[in-house]
Amino acid sequence: MKKNHEKFDKVLSQFDILALAFGAMIGWGWVVLSGSWVSTAGTLGAIVAFMLGGIAVVFIGLVYSELTTAMPKVGGEHVFVERAMGEKWAFVASWSIALGYISVVAFEAVALPTVVEYLFPDYKVGFMWTVAGYDVYFSWMALGVVGAIILTLLNMFGIKTAATFQFIVTVLLVLVGLSLLSGSVVTEAPSDPAPLFKDGWSGILMVLIMTPFMFVGFDVIPQAAEEIDLPHRKIGNVLILSVIMAVVWYIGMIFAVGQSLGAQQLEESSLATADAMGAIFNSSFASKILIIAGIGGILTSWNSFLIGGSRVLYVMANSGMLPAWLGKLHPKYKTPANAILFIGFMSMIAPLFGRSMLVWLVDAGGLSIVITYALVAVAFLVLRKKEPNMERPFRAGKGTTIGWLAILLSVGLAILYLPGMPSALVWPYEWIIFGGWWILGAFFLLKFAKNHSLGTTQYLEQQAADE
Repeated sequence: MKKNHEKFDKVLSQFDILALAFGAMIGWGWVVLSGSWVSTAGTLGAIVAFMLGGIAVVFIGLVYSELTTAMPKVGGEHVFVERAMGEKWAFVASWSIALGYISVVAFEAVALPTVVEYLFPDYKVGFMWTVAGYDVYFSWMALGVVGAIILTLLNMFGIKTAATFQFIVTVLLVLVGLSLLSGSVVTEAPSDPAPLFKDGWSGILMVLIMTPFMFVGFDVIPQAAEEIDLPHRKIGNVLILSVIMAVVWYIGMIFAVGQSLGAQQLEESSLATADAMGAIFNSSFASKILIIAGIGGILTSWNSFLIGGSRVLYVMANSGMLPAWLGKLHPKYKTPANAILFIGFMSMIAPLFGRSMLVWLVDAGGLSIVITYALVAVAFLVLRKKEPNMERPFRAGKGTTIGWLAILLSVGLAILYLPGMPSALVWPYEWIIFGGWWILGAFFLLKFAKNHSLGTTQYLEQQAADE
C-alpha cells in the first residue's frame, strides 16, 4: 500500500539541526509565561516542575535518539511505530503528534499579534467580535495572518533557507536571554520576593502539565532525518544536547524572573519577563529588547514546527493514510509544498479566535504530544525484543530501563490532563480541539483500513487468477 516517496536534499548541518530543535523548544513561551509559572507555583516550585518535566523529556529524548539513528527516515515517529507495531498504531502516533505540531504553529500565529501589542498598545483597530471574553480586532488578526503567510512561504523555498533563518534568530534570542539571566544574578533581590513555593504540589502540577508543550521540538530532528548531513550517531547526540539545553534554559529564565521581580510586581505585570529585564537594567528600552527577542522566539518555534508538521503529513500521505496531494514534493525546492500550505492555512485561521486560543492550544496540543511520546517508548521496547540485532548507532542504555521509564513518565503526564485532575483540560474549548481532531482522525483511519483491506483482497484475487 505504500508509495515510494521522492528524495529530499541532505543539506542540514549539526548547527542547523541544533538550532531547529533548541529554537523550537524555547520559542517564546518563556517570555510570556514565566511570570505566570512563578505566580502559580512559586520560584522553586516552577523550577521543580520544569526539572520533573525535563527529566521525563530527557528519557523520552534518549528513546528518540536510538530510534532516529537506527531509522533515519523522514516521518520520525511514523517510521518507528510502524516498524514496531504496524500501520494502525503508526497512524495514531503520527496523527497525535501532528496535532501537537499544528497546535504550536497556530499558537505562534496568535502569539505574534499578542506580543506586538506590548510594543504598540494602541495598534488594535477595527473591532470584529468577542471570543471567550477577548475582543478580536482586524489589525490584530491581520498581523497573525500576515505572519503565517510569510513563514509558510519561507518554508516553501527549501529547508536550508528555513534553517539558516532559524540559526540567525536563535543566536540573537539566546544572547538576549543570557543578558536577562546574568543580570538577575548580580541584581539585588526585591524587598518583597516572590514566594519560593505556592500551593504545594497543586501549584507544581499546574505548571508541570505545560512542560510537554514547552519541550516539544527535539522531535523535529527525526522528522527531518533524511535531510540531515551527519553521521547517524551524531544525530542522536545533538538531539539529547538540544533537550538538556532547553531544560537549563527554562530553569534559568524562571530563576531570573523570580529573582528580579517582587510578589506585588508579579501580580501587576502583564509580561513579567520583559518587566524583569527592565528592572535589572532600570530601562524600559531593555524591556522592549526582550520583547523583540520574544518575537524572534515566536519565529523560531513557528519555523521548526512547520518543518516538522509538514513532514508528518507528507509521510502519512505517502503511506496512503491521508489524501495523496499532501505527499507531493516541490519539484524545485524539494519541500512537501502542499503539506506546508495546509498547515499554513490552519495557522491563518487561529487568530480569528483571539488570545484565548493560546492556553487552549498549549493544553490540547500537550496531551496529544505525550500520547505520541508513550507510543514511541513502546515501539522502543518492542524493537529491542523483536529486532535485537538492528543496527543502533546510538544506544539508550544496554537494557530496557530507559524505555520503561519513558513510558511511565509519558503516561503520568497524560493522566494530569484528564477530568478530575486539578490540571484537567478545560471544557468545552480544549476538549473540542482535542476531540474534534480525533473524530477527523477516526474518519481517515477507517478509510485507510478499508482501502488497505480492499488492496489486500485485490492482491489475493490476482494471485489466485495467476495460479
